[in-house]
Amino acid sequence: MMKNACFVCNLFSLLLLASFSHAQLPPAWVRINQLGYLPNGIKVAVWGSKSEEMPSHFQLISATSDKVMYTGSTGKAFGPYGPFTQTCRLDFTAFKDTGSYYLKAGAAVSPVFRIAGNVYAGTPGFLLRYMRQQRSGFNPFLKDSCHTHDGYTMYGPMPDSTHIDVVGGWHDASDYLQYVTTSANAAFHLLAAYRDFPGVFEDHYAANGLPGANQVKDVLDEARWGLDWLLKMHPAPQEMFNQVADDRDHHGMRLPGEDSFYGKGFERPVYFCTGQPQGLGKYKNRTTGVASTAGKFSSAFALGYTLLKTTDTGYARLLKQRALSAYKMGLRQPGVCQTASTLSPYIYAEDNWTDDMELAAAVLYQATGETKYQQEAWNYAQQEPVTPWLGADTANHYQWYPFINLGHYALAQQSAGAEKQQLINYYKTGIEKVWHKAQHNAFYRGVPFIWCSNNLTAAFAIQCYWYRQLSGNNAFAALEQANTDWLFGCNPWGTSMVYGLPVNGDTPEDPHSAFAAIGHYPIDGGLVDGPVYTNIYKNLIGIRLSNPDEYAAFQSDLAVYHDDAGDYSTNEPTMDGTASLVYLLAAKAQEGAGKRQYDHGGIIRGDSARKELALVFTGDEFADGGPVIRATLRQQQIPASFFFTGRFYRNPATQKLIRQLKADGHYLGPHGDQHLLYCDWKNRDSLLVTKTQFLEDLEANYKSIESAGVSRNYAPWFLPAYEWYNDSIAAWASTMGIQVINFTPGTRSNADYTYPEMGKQYRSSEEIYHSIIQYESSHPGGLNGFLLLIHIGADPRRPDKFYNKLPALVVLLKEKGYHFSTLKQLLQ
Repeated sequence: MMKNACFVCNLFSLLLLASFSHAQLPPAWVRINQLGYLPNGIKVAVWGSKSEEMPSHFQLISATSDKVMYTGSTGKAFGPYGPFTQTCRLDFTAFKDTGSYYLKAGAAVSPVFRIAGNVYAGTPGFLLRYMRQQRSGFNPFLKDSCHTHDGYTMYGPMPDSTHIDVVGGWHDASDYLQYVTTSANAAFHLLAAYRDFPGVFEDHYAANGLPGANQVKDVLDEARWGLDWLLKMHPAPQEMFNQVADDRDHHGMRLPGEDSFYGKGFERPVYFCTGQPQGLGKYKNRTTGVASTAGKFSSAFALGYTLLKTTDTGYARLLKQRALSAYKMGLRQPGVCQTASTLSPYIYAEDNWTDDMELAAAVLYQATGETKYQQEAWNYAQQEPVTPWLGADTANHYQWYPFINLGHYALAQQSAGAEKQQLINYYKTGIEKVWHKAQHNAFYRGVPFIWCSNNLTAAFAIQCYWYRQLSGNNAFAALEQANTDWLFGCNPWGTSMVYGLPVNGDTPEDPHSAFAAIGHYPIDGGLVDGPVYTNIYKNLIGIRLSNPDEYAAFQSDLAVYHDDAGDYSTNEPTMDGTASLVYLLAAKAQEGAGKRQYDHGGIIRGDSARKELALVFTGDEFADGGPVIRATLRQQQIPASFFFTGRFYRNPATQKLIRQLKADGHYLGPHGDQHLLYCDWKNRDSLLVTKTQFLEDLEANYKSIESAGVSRNYAPWFLPAYEWYNDSIAAWASTMGIQVINFTPGTRSNADYTYPEMGKQYRSSEEIYHSIIQYESSHPGGLNGFLLLIHIGADPRRPDKFYNKLPALVVLLKEKGYHFSTLKQLLQ
């Protein structure tokens, strides 16, 4: 991971030095979204300098050839912002070609970045790593359990210290408190992401969070983990709890375990929702009711019911019951239900609740069809048209939570005419309040630097996105993108605010987290709190930086951000902010994918709404099926794509077949030169090759393809060796302008390489054939958009060659109405 104070840039590379004094810092910097930019999206970087002089133009330069690809004007001078004396926006939206690039403005050179449709692919799943790490009860990251004795009741109708089982859920942040307020909001965002963008999520983990597919999208598994805990916190129609543990938790950093300092063994207190102020020590909250918590319960349960009612009817029925009972409690006790503290004044001081009840009513209307809920949602909507922090300069901690009125979007989707337009205008009014401030600085920054400013940033970007979706108006598209870009490096500090994302980017290294500080574990995917006003930072209790500030040159009287474990105000990751960002990145991933589906940065499926598929064949040492496959394709007059290793292309025995396939017009592409295994079979994140080894191997593969008469310009897709890769491999390939693709999972067609001596791994051709037909008939969309993979040859020990069934398979699929497409047609 690279830090900005250590960059020395030239036209050809960025070198990381061990140290760099402030006197040596370059006079200007170019801040970018390190994830990259979508070809058809807004593409803007920000130039900032500590001098007044501003360049008149900038250049977009190819990172592979160092050729200038685009020249643009630096445009308007925005003047000072934060640490910079002069700033401007470098807008290259008009440039749409994919590839790897860097920007040069005057003497300042940006890091290398990508323009591609898959720059956001896999990022929502990456954030889910942090959600799994935050699990209480069984923690799959540690492969151990914690807080298994929760807990004992306080303030309830039952005697204090009555035991209640509330084991599970997520730890809130780097401490181990658990709040319904944040957990229900997180669960709703995860469910909404699954509802709106199911195609961008993967299935690599089981319900318990351990590796292993379970035929359920990982985001839905994670949401259900939250729902399970919420059901425990609302165990009966008249019983509702708000939090587990309190700030006695803050004894110091430790890995999650069994806490013994709450006065009752290893049990922790569980606070009942009374609707009255609470606090077991000096400090009391300002609770006035239960509706803020009840509404969040109800909306999460109701959306869970809607999504699960056909696949898990019993569980869904319970969710619906609890959604209705929670909503009724909110009706009976309107007002806010704030969190409680014991030792300090810091709480989640939520002051609004009608937005929560509006969302609950809107989702209940969708779940039940009862019009009374739609009317009640509309009544609540009038009480908070605009979320109060929008346009404000400051707010108390979590004062206007969850930072976005989710109910307006849910209700607008069910409304029409004047009512829908009014809800859209509510969003527009709030956005305009922020835009009024944002338009005057180069970063388009209008979000206040209060505690958890990154959470507000993600929420505001979602509001802009929802406005764009509901209205069809792109007036705030640049503002929406600026807030997304901010989170990934287009900010004064030039750092991503998500641990480990992107790989090899400038991201948090030293977060305020026990997992990192004590366990020395990565906290992949965690969104940190983000910058705060300098005057807030200076007045916080107990902050001590543990290392020299690598961002010292970029701190200012406006705001500070420290990548330091000692700064809990700017560098602590939060579970609910991360969940909110899951939704935003899922929207961006879907926008980049179009109707394609990605897995670990590789395209694995085309448009599932179109009845077409592509045949893809891979080969390394065996080519015995070549004649049968070629004859079938010629007879049926259908195209196919062939991915061969360099060894295959150079093999004298395959030369005739390669020439024939090329003459027939089929696609010929790379499969890796030496058929290397790039990453571990069990731990996919564990690379077995270096970037240099991978790129040299792929380059050798392309040289072999060129010797066969195929230009690399006509071979932009790469199917990795063993059909196994990870995000790093996809990212490395993209630096060469190459897109990773892979077969569509679901059938057993890729098992045609197996032979009987492999035991349980062996799959007969009849079994493989049946798996394809069964998937086609039993799954929505069938084989639409499929990349159906078959090997061009198989080990001699395999007695039944699956390619012999290709003629019958093609005929059957044609009879079912499928069109066989080229990759270009399928993936366009």
